[in-house]
Amino acid sequence: MRMTDLFTLFSDHWPAMMAVLAVFAVAAASPGPATLGIMATAMARGRAAGMAFAAGVQLGSFTWAMAAAIGLSAWLNTIAWGLIAMKIAGGAYLIWLAARALRSALSARPVPAAASNARSLTGHFARGALLHLTNPKAVLAWIAIVALTQTSGGGTPVLLATLGICLLIGAVVFQGYALLFASPVMVAAYRRARRAIEGVLAGVFGYAGWRLWSSA
Repeated sequence: MRMTDLFTLFSDHWPAMMAVLAVFAVAAASPGPATLGIMATAMARGRAAGMAFAAGVQLGSFTWAMAAAIGLSAWLNTIAWGLIAMKIAGGAYLIWLAARALRSALSARPVPAAASNARSLTGHFARGALLHLTNPKAVLAWIAIVALTQTSGGGTPVLLATLGICLLIGAVVFQGYALLFASPVMVAAYRRARRAIEGVLAGVFGYAGWRLWSSA
C-alpha cells in the first residue's frame, strides 16, 4: 500500500479512531486493580518498584491486545470454559492480594524504606503482569476495542495503528501513576495513613475477586 493510500485511509477513519482512543484513555485511567496496584506499590516501595509494576501491567495489556487482534473472542465463544477458568484464576489472585493488604492493614509495624525493600524489581514486574493477565475484564476491554475499531471498516492497518496508540496511552497512564504516587508528598501521605489505605485496598481487591468468582 502506498503512503498516499495510507494517508487517505487514516484521514477517512481518524474520527472513529479518536472515539476509540478516548474510550480507552478513560478506561485506562479509571480506578481498578491495575491502577490501584501501581499506586500502592509506588507509595509503599518507591519509584523504581512502581514503574516495574506498571511495566508488568503494560506487558499484560500488550499480551491481551495482541490476543484480541488475532481472534481471542472467537476462541472464548468456542471454548466457554476458557473464560470461566480465567475468572476463577483471576478471582483467586485478587483474593490473595486482598489477604496481603489486610494483613498489612492489621500490622502495626512501620513500612520499610524503599531502598531496603527486599523484593526485586523483577518480582514487582511479575506481580503487575500476573495481575493483568488474570483479569478477564482486561481481556474483554481489548475485545471491545478491537470490535469498535473494526466497525469503522478500516481493516488491518487502522486496527494495528489504533492498538499501537492505545498501548502508548496505557504506558503513559500507568507509568505516570507510578511517578506521581512515588513523589515525596504521596509517600509521606501513605506512611501516615498506611493502615487505612491497605484496608481500602483489601476491600477493593476482595470485592473484585468475589465479583469474578460469582460471575464464573
